Amino acid sequence: MPRPSLILILTVLLAGATITFAQSPSVAEYESIQAAVDANPGKMVFVPAGDYPISRHIEISASDSGLYGSGRIIQTNPAQPILRVEKARGVRIRDLTLTRPEGQMDTTQEGIYVRQCSETTIEDVRVIDNRTIASGIAIRESSGTQVRGCLVENYMRVNIDDRTASPLYGYAFRCLDGTGINVEYSEGTLIQNCRVVENHLHPTPGNKEKYGLGQFTKKNPEKGRLMSQQVWDAGYTNNWQQGSGIVINSPRITTRTQLLGNQIENAAQGMDLHCDQIIVANNLVSNSFVGMKAMHGARNVLITGNQFVRNDLWAIGLMPGTASGAAQPAHDNVPAQSPNNDGGSIIANNIITDFGYGDAAWNWQNGGTIAPIRFTHAPLAENPALSDVIIQGNIVYDTGRDQPLVDGVPKREPPRYKYAVLIESGEPNPPHDLHFLGNIFHPGTAGVCNTDLPQ
Repeated sequence: MPRPSLILILTVLLAGATITFAQSPSVAEYESIQAAVDANPGKMVFVPAGDYPISRHIEISASDSGLYGSGRIIQTNPAQPILRVEKARGVRIRDLTLTRPEGQMDTTQEGIYVRQCSETTIEDVRVIDNRTIASGIAIRESSGTQVRGCLVENYMRVNIDDRTASPLYGYAFRCLDGTGINVEYSEGTLIQNCRVVENHLHPTPGNKEKYGLGQFTKKNPEKGRLMSQQVWDAGYTNNWQQGSGIVINSPRITTRTQLLGNQIENAAQGMDLHCDQIIVANNLVSNSFVGMKAMHGARNVLITGNQFVRNDLWAIGLMPGTASGAAQPAHDNVPAQSPNNDGGSIIANNIITDFGYGDAAWNWQNGGTIAPIRFTHAPLAENPALSDVIIQGNIVYDTGRDQPLVDGVPKREPPRYKYAVLIESGEPNPPHDLHFLGNIFHPGTAGVCNTDLPQ
C-alpha cells in the first residue's frame, strides 16, 4: 500500500496577487511514475528533482490529471514514446524534463503525444535529445491544446525519406529529418513562447558527405510526375533537409491555431503550415533554409510582426500544393468535398534580414527559386491558384549594404538573392490578386521583383 500522501502548499506571487495551489501526491510515495498516475486519477502528481528511468511510456488517460515538478524522465527504450495523453480533458504537464540517454537518442517515437484530448496544457516542459522522425511534441485530433514556454532541443536524426509509393516522385533518399512540434486534425491550438532549437545536426558539407545526404536509396522504374529529369538521372536531390521546427497540418480540419512569440533556430523549415484560420505573430525564425511556408490548402493565414533571419531559400512562401483542391459535389457514391484552396491571407509588418547568410546557403546558391518572399503557381492543373493576398508594411533588408568602409569607400557585397519578391507567372494556375502596399524591398541583383508588383 502507498504511504499517506503529504500535502504541500505552494504560494505563488503573481502581479501582486497571491495564488495558492494545494499539491498532492508525490511519485516518491509509489513504485513508479505510472503507479502514481494510476493511483491518483483526476489529480496532479508531483515529480521531485531526480532522474526517473523508464522503459515503457507513461500514459495519462484520466481527465484533470497531470504531472509537474523538476524531475527528469529518461526513456531508455527507443521503440517507445516518453509520455502519452489520450482521450482525456484538462490534463496538465508542467516543468518536467523529458529526454533519452546517450546511445538511445535516435527513435521513431514522440517525446509527448497528445491524442483525442481537449483543454490539455503543456507548460515550461523541456523535451531534449528525442531525435526522431516523428515529433518532439505531437498533438493529434484534439481541441483547445496549449503549449506554452516549452523547449524542444535536438529533435532531428538521419533518416531515409521513402517516396516510392507516390506517382509524383517515385524515389527514396537519405536526409536529415524531424519536427519539433506537430499539430494535426486539431482545433483551437495555442503554441506560445516556445523555443525549438536544433544544435546536433546542421546542414554542413561535412554532414552531407558523412551521411550521404541527398543520395537516392531506391528509384522506381518510371520517373515521378513532379521530378525533374536532371535530378532523376543524377540520383541525387539537394532537398535533404526535411522536417520543421513547427508543423500545423491537415488543412480541411485543422483550424483556429495561434503561433505566438516562438523562437525557432537551426531548423530545416521554421514553420510549415497546412491549415486554415491561423495567426502567425511575433515569432523569430533564424538559420532555417525556409523561414515559413503556407500551402496544400492554407486559407486565411495572418502572418504579422515576425522576424526572419538568415534564411537561404525563402523566408515567407505562399503556394498551392498537391493537396490543394476545389470544392466538389457528391458524385458516384463519393461524398462532397469541401474547398481546400490557398489564399485570403495577409502578410504584414514582417522583417526579413541577413537573407542568404545561413548555414545552408552553400546548398542552395545556384537555385532558381531563391527569394526572400515567394508566391508560386500550382504544381498540378487540378490544384487551384493562390489568390487574394495582402502584402503590406514588410521589409526585405539587404544586409550587404552595411559592409564597412575600405579606404573611405563602402565595400558593398551584392545581395544574396536575385529578386526580393518572386511571383511565378508560369502554368498551371499562377497566383493572382496579390496586393502590395507600403513595403520596403531592397532590390536583389536583378531588381525588386521578377514582374511588376501589383497594387
